[in-house]
Amino acid sequence: MSFDFTQLLILGAVAGFTIFLGIPVALLHKLSARSRGFLNAVAIGIIVFLLIEVFSHASGTVEDVLKEAIQNRASINNAALFLFTFLGGLGLGLLSLVWYEGKFIPHKVDAGHTAKSNKALEMKNAYRLALMIAIGIGIHNFSEGLAIGQGYATGAIKFAFLLAFGFAIHNATEGFGIAAPLTGLKPRKSFLVLAGLIGGGPTFLGTLIGSIWSSPLISVLFLSVAAGALVYVIMSMYHAGRRQATHDILMIGLFLGIMFGYLTELIIEFA
Repeated sequence: MSFDFTQLLILGAVAGFTIFLGIPVALLHKLSARSRGFLNAVAIGIIVFLLIEVFSHASGTVEDVLKEAIQNRASINNAALFLFTFLGGLGLGLLSLVWYEGKFIPHKVDAGHTAKSNKALEMKNAYRLALMIAIGIGIHNFSEGLAIGQGYATGAIKFAFLLAFGFAIHNATEGFGIAAPLTGLKPRKSFLVLAGLIGGGPTFLGTLIGSIWSSPLISVLFLSVAAGALVYVIMSMYHAGRRQATHDILMIGLFLGIMFGYLTELIIEFA
């Protein structure tokens, strides 16, 4: 299969920027709180599946290195480094967003505020949550780009192509996750473009870097940071969803999101 570097970069760009296919959901204006809560729950389900996938990939690499160390086929220091990187990345991804929330996102609404000012506060918090989702997904997508680039660098051209195809499908669903907090709020189109670039752009960047430099340790770092960030995002989105819809609607949406994420993963596996 003939494949040059330019085609690889185009593939990485397509894999990343299909995230824009899901983002226009944020432009749906006339939605009830119940409908917004349901869409939010579907997005949570997609991100839950994404978290499972990210965590399993990162922890799987760490477990392989630990097994090699136990069997005296690798240095125990190297195994400790992988373990520390994994746990440190989880903490960094989670706690950095906790710090961001405490510093920049107000939660208390003054009883004296007008409906207009409360609406503005809701919009500001929705922007910030969408931005955090985009950042968490972007970190994950960087690791996906590394996988595409490393497939090319090691000569596994068909594997790199199939990865890019699968990630392109998956990223479209991730765009929906970014858009969910903003549905019904008439967000700025410029912000949606920015969020899409933050979430999808790292796939292209990772493809470029992965094609010229490979490091399992760096891959574990980015995957674990993404996992920590996604844990925070899931909790924040669920908290917001409980104010918009009933528990049963949230659970139905959550199930549908996980199911949709799993089906897209099957396409990657059997392509």
